[in-house]
Amino acid sequence: MKSAVEQLSTYKSVHLNPSNIKTHFFGVPLIIWSAFVGFNLIPINVSFFDDPVITVNIATVFAIVVLVYYFMLHAKLAIGLTLFIIPVLYTSSVVAQYDGAGYIAIVTFIVGWIIQFIGHKYEKAKPAFVDDLNQLLIGPFFLMAEVYFKLGLEKDLLAEITPIARDKRRAIEAAKKVK
Repeated sequence: MKSAVEQLSTYKSVHLNPSNIKTHFFGVPLIIWSAFVGFNLIPINVSFFDDPVITVNIATVFAIVVLVYYFMLHAKLAIGLTLFIIPVLYTSSVVAQYDGAGYIAIVTFIVGWIIQFIGHKYEKAKPAFVDDLNQLLIGPFFLMAEVYFKLGLEKDLLAEITPIARDKRRAIEAAKKVK
């Protein structure tokens, strides 16, 4: 498993433009929330012996799995992500109860991605997930790191990932010139 520094520096290498980062603070939460609305629409019924059926949904299972991954990467950032995901789980489950929840999820998902791609126009770099699908999970992790950095927290992490990200970006730019 790649370390938090590796993951964040790779993501940051195509997220150095402040305008792009700002768009991500809108687009990523919209995408996450809409995905969770969709996941809430998929129930899983589990029955243990003679006990009544326990119903959970994909949203809860996915949130737990991803949060475990985030805690393995960086516990302090994962705490912030846990605080973010709790209201996402709650509000998405409420919306999932309404007729038309699937349409709401689809429209919100599309709007979120449009905002993301506008940000990458500012950046003049392709999204990180194009080369590594795991970077889709790192987007929220990166944004939480950016929140921590703005609050003056995790300065050592910022100092470690920034030069690596800049070096990676230089390599990307150099590869473009060769083509």
